[in-house]
Amino acid sequence: MKIARFGKGKILSFEEIQRLFDEGLQTPKDRALFAIMLFTSCRVNEACSLYKVDVFDSKCRVRPHLLIRKSNTKGKLATRTIPVIEDLRVILSAYQPSDESAYLFPGRFNQGHIHPDSAARIFRKACRRVDIEGASTHSFRRTALTQMSNAGIPLRVIADVSGHRVLSQLQSYLEIRPEQVLGAVSSLSMLSPVREVGKILKDDNPSQSVKQSPSESKKP
Repeated sequence: MKIARFGKGKILSFEEIQRLFDEGLQTPKDRALFAIMLFTSCRVNEACSLYKVDVFDSKCRVRPHLLIRKSNTKGKLATRTIPVIEDLRVILSAYQPSDESAYLFPGRFNQGHIHPDSAARIFRKACRRVDIEGASTHSFRRTALTQMSNAGIPLRVIADVSGHRVLSQLQSYLEIRPEQVLGAVSSLSMLSPVREVGKILKDDNPSQSVKQSPSESKKP
């Protein structure tokens, strides 16, 4: 968990995500920014530096795919095209970007794009409003990638969405829950040679065996 800005941003629960978008994030712009991070698993810098044309067409309609440009990715490795699911489309449709900037999320006075540090401050304030601790802007990426992994999506497919070139780097984002560990260990019962547990217990504990009746004990 991230404490005092150290450590990994926590994985957000469904209930925490609901609180953030219902009460914590208070403007359509803020909800659109962080919804993009949640529903595309992109990094905060990638979301902040989006152009309007990467998301909206010339008639201000949400495009079916969102474009994350190679020049804005970490390491400038490759451009990613990510489908816009209905949940994200609804949130984006409620946001009216400025006509005075080419960026989807312009900075102060429409100069450049919003800085990732400014986005982080907005997020921290939202978390305080709804009493969420240990989260950071990176929590959206970790939450999205973990959710896809838990849904059984192959790692190579997840890596195509997230932009990871090395699967070991992707795996460091994924959180393993205690119930998953329990499920993994419980699956080993399929290998067990023990079929009659009660019988095994009796054999191991003679005191638990059936006692002779008094008449049987008197027989020579």
